[in-house]
Amino acid sequence: MNEETFNLSIRKFLKVVGVGSQREIEQAVAKAIADGSLAGDETLPAKVTLEVAGLKLVVDFDGEIRLQ
Repeated sequence: MNEETFNLSIRKFLKVVGVGSQREIEQAVAKAIADGSLAGDETLPAKVTLEVAGLKLVVDFDGEIRLQ
């Protein structure tokens, strides 16, 4: 295994996940505020599940997103 290639590919994957997730959350919050289903001062529970099928790895990460 090439450690450098491995680490770079993990970083690239996590960057794609981070940027894409942030964009999706921002758009969903903006839409929910616009249609009145959120007031804009909520704290929203959030969960991400990481799955790497080739490793039989499934890990959940829980947190929250505060709007104010």
